[in-house]
Amino acid sequence: MKKVLQGRVVSDRMDKTVVVLVERKISHPLYKKIVTRRKKIYAHDPHNSAKIGDWVRVEETRPLSKLKRWRVIEILEKK
Repeated sequence: MKKVLQGRVVSDRMDKTVVVLVERKISHPLYKKIVTRRKKIYAHDPHNSAKIGDWVRVEETRPLSKLKRWRVIEILEKK
């Protein structure tokens, strides 16, 4: 099973690559406050269709380059 995440595109300056900001909310183990964790991931976008601000779904894939390990499956919402 491949991991599937959703996030917001924060950069599309590279050719066939987008940077996606994935946020997840966790409960702090001691204080029980809800904490937001953010992670930027590099995703392969073969048609350069995703733009800054778009909400996209990405899936895990084999290493495509030094940093790219994700692939854009679909664009959920256009900005």
